[in-house]
Amino acid sequence: MTEKLYLESIDAAYSYQFDATVLEVDNNNIILDRTLFYPIGGGQHWDTGTFSGPNGPLTVTEVRGRNRIIHTIEENHQLSSGDEIRGTIDWQTRYKHMRMHTAQHLVSGIAYELFDGVRTVGNQIHADKSRIDFNPISFDETMLNQLVDAVNIHIDSGLEISDSIMTRDEINNIMPPDRTNMNLLPASVKNLRVVEIGDRVDMCPCAGTHVANTSELGHVNLIGKKSKGKGTQRVTYNLTESKHTRIPNQNVL
Repeated sequence: MTEKLYLESIDAAYSYQFDATVLEVDNNNIILDRTLFYPIGGGQHWDTGTFSGPNGPLTVTEVRGRNRIIHTIEENHQLSSGDEIRGTIDWQTRYKHMRMHTAQHLVSGIAYELFDGVRTVGNQIHADKSRIDFNPISFDETMLNQLVDAVNIHIDSGLEISDSIMTRDEINNIMPPDRTNMNLLPASVKNLRVVEIGDRVDMCPCAGTHVANTSELGHVNLIGKKSKGKGTQRVTYNLTESKHTRIPNQNVL
């Protein structure tokens, strides 16, 4: 089991350096006792960065896993179980993912409210652009403009983002299960990390990384719409630069 430092709080995602111990080595796949590196999942791409260990810096190219987080690094690394390393996240990419993922929650939540409970059935979060799949819906230009305007108004209002641990029953008593996609979560998961934007503007189980305030997002700009069949439409978006960007935490975890 790898301790996921980025899940300790919303603020923890702003940290970019940590110290850890190597638990397992399998060729160029490394498992640590703790990590800030986000593994691919929930539509969000993995973090990249470096390890600094007893034999110098090493590039982390891929991160996967759920309980045991596997960091893929360059070959001939000479790391062994028990070695101490310092991990450093590529902060610029991490922060872009944080902004994009928070924007996805906001767009999905507002679309649900505006368009008769339309569901988010898929998403992919990347640094430069991201996409959301909605069902059932057929967006026209007026609807998309309405959605973007509503999202950007909420962004400008500076809503705080928070997280908490809730049971399935607790969140189901607040938000409709179809909004939170509860059926997509493994039944074995009883306690959920729930990310909330403002006062329930959006509230959704999520293990991704997020910003602390919507003012950090910039504005959402829709750059594409595509039919995916059976009432599903894919909307692609990017973000403008924000005047309220936040620097990372300087402390080493």
